[in-house]
Amino acid sequence: MSTVDQLVARTLGIPEDRLTADLAYQSVREWDSLGHVALMVALEQEYGVEVDDDLMLELRTLDAVRAFADGLAGTAADGSATGAEGAGRTGSATGSDSVSGTASGGVDGPAPATAPAVTVHRGLEGVTFDHSAVTLIDGAEGTLEYRGYSIHDLAEHASFEEVAHLLVHGHLPDPAALEVFTKQLRAARTLPAPVLELARTLAHAHPMEALRTCVSALGAYGPHRAAGTDETLDEAREAGIELIARIPMIVAAHHAFRSGREPRWPREDAGHAEAFLTVLLGEEPTPTAVRVIDKGFVVHADHGSNASAFTARVAIGCRADMTAALTAAIAAFSGSVHGGAAERAIKLVDEVGTPENAEAHVAALQSRGEPVMGFGHRVYRTEDPRMRHLRASVVELSEERGDRTGLDVLDAVAAAMRPRQRHGVAPNVDLYAGLSYRLLGLPDDLAVALFVIGRTPGWVAQALEQHANNVLIRPLLAYAGPRGLTYPSGAAR
Repeated sequence: MSTVDQLVARTLGIPEDRLTADLAYQSVREWDSLGHVALMVALEQEYGVEVDDDLMLELRTLDAVRAFADGLAGTAADGSATGAEGAGRTGSATGSDSVSGTASGGVDGPAPATAPAVTVHRGLEGVTFDHSAVTLIDGAEGTLEYRGYSIHDLAEHASFEEVAHLLVHGHLPDPAALEVFTKQLRAARTLPAPVLELARTLAHAHPMEALRTCVSALGAYGPHRAAGTDETLDEAREAGIELIARIPMIVAAHHAFRSGREPRWPREDAGHAEAFLTVLLGEEPTPTAVRVIDKGFVVHADHGSNASAFTARVAIGCRADMTAALTAAIAAFSGSVHGGAAERAIKLVDEVGTPENAEAHVAALQSRGEPVMGFGHRVYRTEDPRMRHLRASVVELSEERGDRTGLDVLDAVAAAMRPRQRHGVAPNVDLYAGLSYRLLGLPDDLAVALFVIGRTPGWVAQALEQHANNVLIRPLLAYAGPRGLTYPSGAAR
């Protein structure tokens, strides 16, 4: 095996027999976005070169990596300049693979006589499937805007209710419109008795399991439409506003039940964050807690066509109703590589222990090919713009409690990860989120559910946009299995 093949196998943590000609970025689980960064760093260390962003985009297949390494070896042998420029470029800069549709991976069976080549975009990477006026994300610049408003302005100055109105209705509310919207949210907080009882019976379950189940159950207690009729756009919007109000109550009531107490319902005039915390904690929350939770909800309110928002769009595009679409979004969001990462990131504080251990812990994870949770993002090539606001909340809470241990640990991990930032592995929204909730006295397993509460207006807005100008989302798969097999005689029936 060549030196570069050994490096690829070692870095990705895969056996040598998997180093086939069709091995490429996203073609296997191990060669994900973080694995790709690890591979680029390994190439830099092995060959003493700098892999810039353009080259990183090109080195997305095993063949391209081999050619790159061969080029470096060739330039070194003839005495000319070595490095990225000396090695030359490797061809395609896309994240796609051309496949013929023939059988691969050792699958037996006749291949088709002719199979037109198709371009496969694994994970739909780089595919723009529609226009949107909801959220702008510029991954290169680290920009995030909700309907034209910077996340920085909104996080510092807007309430969650204002941001929810902005996303759902398309514009910031004036005082009169905000009052109407706030009254709608307050009126919708009450949960149907059977759903509340369901939350009680699920006291043993993880908050995300209980939330997904109870939100699905809400669909049985909404307005009943005549058979064969679809939810109108106005009906979908009303259902979405109800879900924005009710999802926090489900999370909070479930937590009350699993804590062995009955929910304490909020004052009628309580704001969104205050109402949630009252039920969650069973007591009036502090102004600091309300402010931190409200800012967290604003920061999480939408993030473009991420996996859960895309799931909601697919569901609503099939003319499922809003409750079904958000149930699907919650199911997608619960996954460990999507929203579930928020719960895993807080474990860094416990695993590292002290700031002095940060570098060794990061090095140990990287040597095993494991990701450092709370770093890297599929979109951002620089610091996640949401992160600074959550860190600011952690700073405030840490100083208020006179304990900076967790903050210092995460800051030390961020410093240890700094060499990878130029490859796009910078702190993301998950790094400090869980610690802010822990400092409020909340259990770690609520981190993802709190993220959902904030994200609900964004899902509603994305689903409404899909509803208003719908097209059934139906991507294709490039078949790569056997064809033309003959059913064996005498087979069991």
